[in-house]
Amino acid sequence: MASTDTKPDDLAGLEAGLDALDAVQVRRTPVREVLLRKVLPPALAVALVITVWQLLVEAQVTDDYKLPSPAAVWNSASDMWLQGTLLEVVWTSISRGLLGFLMAVAIGTPLGLLVARVKFVRAAIGPILSGLQSLPSVAWVAPAVIWLGLNDKMMYAVILLGAVPSVANGLVSGVDQVPPLFLRAGRTLGASGLRGTWHIVLPAALPGYLAGLKQGWAFSWRSLMAAEIIASSPDLGLGLGQLLENGRNNADMPGIFLAIILILFVGIAIDLLVFSPLERWVLRSRGLLVKN
Repeated sequence: MASTDTKPDDLAGLEAGLDALDAVQVRRTPVREVLLRKVLPPALAVALVITVWQLLVEAQVTDDYKLPSPAAVWNSASDMWLQGTLLEVVWTSISRGLLGFLMAVAIGTPLGLLVARVKFVRAAIGPILSGLQSLPSVAWVAPAVIWLGLNDKMMYAVILLGAVPSVANGLVSGVDQVPPLFLRAGRTLGASGLRGTWHIVLPAALPGYLAGLKQGWAFSWRSLMAAEIIASSPDLGLGLGQLLENGRNNADMPGIFLAIILILFVGIAIDLLVFSPLERWVLRSRGLLVKN
């Protein structure tokens, strides 16, 4: 008959094995691996797009004034750089977009918590938030101009109307996915009310909330571009939307392509520099990301 006694050394080995299974092995990714996995693929994709673009220009698939060459767009960017206006135009739009997004977060976060935690409020304004999220942001430009005039307040109003519903709905979705066991455990430990919201609900709802923030930024940026294109004025300064509209008015296709590329570049840069690190941090804190 086999012995059922367990030696202390066996228990220690068992504990060490369980600890090893629970531990998340985090290592620093070598620079070469980062370049191969994260830098090289998008660089190759950009090179492929430029190559195909140049081939289409050389094949003369359409008139030159309809499809400018990559060199013409580069020359347009170089001219703006030499004039000292390129960074100014980009910063005008980025500063507006970021400030409007931060205001949307400040409004949408408590609103989302209120909708998620109070049944009457959800029944009253929950469908309205969903409807506002599906409403194109460009629809708010005309009334915002009439209400507030051609100024920065109008720009921020359009951004808020486009982004707040996304932030709020993202948080509502995250709160709805919090396991009830977490809430009961929090109440047992004395975390109820605001303390429970801060220590239990918000951390548990963080993945959904982060998805809402990411979508809220996308809505902020698109809303701002729509407002700048439609409500252009010298008093508002020159942003990327105005740059695009000026290119259309002047039939300047290199300028139009440059504005489109810059708008796309800013959107990608914010995602890579802000939201991707936040997503990795959330995954790593939950043991879902093994490697950097």
